Formats: sequence, C-alpha cells, structure tokens
Amino acid sequence: MRKYRNAPLGIFDSGVGGLTVVKEISRHLPQEDIIYLGDTGRYPYGPRSAEIVRKFSLQNARFLMGFGIKVLIVACNTASSVALDELTEWITVPIMDVIKPGARAAVEVTRNGKIGVIGTVGTISSGAYQDIIMRLKPDSKVFTKSCPLFVPLAEEGWLDGEIPEKISRYYLNELQQKSIDTLVLGCTHYPLLKNVIQKVMDENVQIIDSATALVEELKNFLVGENLYSDSNQGQTKYFVTDAPQRFADIGTRFLDRKLSQINLIQIDN
Repeated sequence: MRKYRNAPLGIFDSGVGGLTVVKEISRHLPQEDIIYLGDTGRYPYGPRSAEIVRKFSLQNARFLMGFGIKVLIVACNTASSVALDELTEWITVPIMDVIKPGARAAVEVTRNGKIGVIGTVGTISSGAYQDIIMRLKPDSKVFTKSCPLFVPLAEEGWLDGEIPEKISRYYLNELQQKSIDTLVLGCTHYPLLKNVIQKVMDENVQIIDSATALVEELKNFLVGENLYSDSNQGQTKYFVTDAPQRFADIGTRFLDRKLSQINLIQIDN
C-alpha cells in the first residue's frame, strides 16, 4: 500500500495550460510526484471534433498509465467536456477533471444564482459546465462566452496593460450585462489573466479558478482514500509531443520557475 501511495499523479493537457494545475498541486500537495504530458504536437484541442479529442485523450491516458500512476487528472477543459466516459471505460485508476470541481465551486459561492462561464469554443459548445451547474442548482442561470484570444495572451505573457484589458472588456461586456456574481475560468490558461479579468468585471464578482477547485478536491480524495504520499518532496517529470523548448519557455511563465529536462516523445496515431 505504501508503494501505491507514493505512486505519481498523471496529468495531461493539450499543451501548457495544465501547468496551472501542476502549480496548484506543487503549492498544496508538494510531496506528490507528477508525470505531466503536454500534447503540444496536436495542440489545440478546442477546435477539434469530439471524436478526435476522445481518441487523443485515451492515447495520452494510456501513456501515463505506463508510469503506474495512482490518479489520472484531465487538466484540459476540452477533453474533460467530451472524453470522460471513454476514459472511464478503459482506465483503471480514479479519474479527476477540471470541469466538475469548477462547477461545484461556482454553485457553492453564488449568491444570486447567475453564473458566467468562459472558455474555449470547444468547451463552451459542449455545454458541460452548463449541464453540471444546472444539475447541482436547477434554479441557477448560466451565461457563457468563448474567449479564444485569452490563450495566446497567456502564452505570450500579455497578462496586463491596455491590450489584454481591451480584449477582456470586449469578451466580458455581455456577461457584465447579465449581472452575474460568479465567473468560472473554464480554461486552464485563464488563471494567468485573473487579475485583468477581475478588474474588468467587478470586485464583487467571485472568480472561480478550476485548477484551484480541482486541487482542493484532489487533496480531500487522497486523504480520504489513504493515498496521500509520505515522501519528503515530490518530483515532476515533463513530456511533450512537440516543441520542447517552446514548452519550457512558456511553462516558465506559468510556473514562475525555470523548466528543464523536457522529454520529447511520440504518441502513435
């Protein structure tokens, strides 16, 4: 059992966005080992069909299972929205995603029941957040908006200033008019823009970071299932399917620390 407790967590994303989940795990569960796979060679998942995203997600999960992981974390909102049923059918370890924790956190904090969700085109069009929120709180009203330019802003480090603020106002104006009191960041890139998003919205609007919500639930799960690692300090190994140097450069901004030893792999189609 001790050996299994000290098995790594497996995380995959279509690219670098899932590093916001890695950052939260490192902060709140620093003793846990992590195997991270960024599918940079097939990025982005957002515009792709559900069938293709399910195929890629299963391939990613099988790669991670080769490391004897104890939990699979789907850190991609697009994959979380369309691939969980497929993964659950084939993967034998517990699976956690970023959508359900974010939706639950929004329902817990909203006061007027008006909840906004922003994300990629794929995540928003899937209706996944809307479905879960409405199941949890049937009297709520959910308003959504896809914000595709937020991803390149985050990756290029345009996190504040006139340009990100103008783009944020353009995207968020519609949600402001709905008098939402809670906004879910439905893409793992978006927490990097949290400050400008909060500025544009209103200080009274609660911003829900799905990565933070996921890690809170992950910690409770590991403790409850006696899977909490007892090592002194966890280690993270990074794998990508293309452009390791670009991953390292962008990842350094996401994690606020220099990344090294990025392993380039090939996943068969």
